[in-house]
Amino acid sequence: MNAPAIAPRLLVCFFSVACLCLTSIANSAKQDDPAAKRIVGLLEARYRSARTMQATFLERYTENHRTVRVEAGTAYFRRPGKMRWDYESPEKNLFLVDGKTAWFYVAGDHTVTRVPAKESGDWRTPLSLLAGEAKLSRICQQIHLSTTVAPENSADALLYCVPRGEETQHTDPPHLKPDSPEHSEGDAIFLEVASDTGELVRILVQGRGGVEIEFRFAQWKMDPRVPDSMFRFEAPPGVAIVNGELPGGGGATKR
Repeated sequence: MNAPAIAPRLLVCFFSVACLCLTSIANSAKQDDPAAKRIVGLLEARYRSARTMQATFLERYTENHRTVRVEAGTAYFRRPGKMRWDYESPEKNLFLVDGKTAWFYVAGDHTVTRVPAKESGDWRTPLSLLAGEAKLSRICQQIHLSTTVAPENSADALLYCVPRGEETQHTDPPHLKPDSPEHSEGDAIFLEVASDTGELVRILVQGRGGVEIEFRFAQWKMDPRVPDSMFRFEAPPGVAIVNGELPGGGGATKR
């Protein structure tokens, strides 16, 4: 997979439209750690009341500790089920979910790819709480403070989330800690949260094979004035619309 294709495909895999499926899950996450429970409560309270949110972000994709691509821009979230990622560096791109369709617009290529929201990816993403119901237990089957990865800011807390649907090993080798990537059959997801305010600072997803994707967030705004038109996509004249998978995948067909 080439570097320019990484960001949209990972956004679809991790962040697309989880909020559309959250109401189908009723079980609560296992939280044996009172400290983790307090941080989860702060995080949920921080983002539960706002209908629209805005933040700057930096996205980093690495393979075997080698940085493949770094991108930055501004993200917007609106309940229910809408988000917009304006990539500004190193090039201008747009990833948008309007509640029904996920769009990825590459201005330099004059193409836009669209995927039906219900088919566009993994509903277990932590960021679904920003565009859907702000309840982490609907995303994670287990939540506790990390024992293997430290927060970058010593004043923050780092939560470890086992996504719902992931199978954890029933018998772990003695050297493995509960939040080791090898502990589960899928991804290890970490959320760095400000211990005093509950603000989401960073998300780190460690996959098998040495793949990591990291999102850092700053300058959060709650209920900023964002027009509804920001969450609607209209293809500019002359732009080709591709139905199916995002760039880098097979099976896409042009309309």
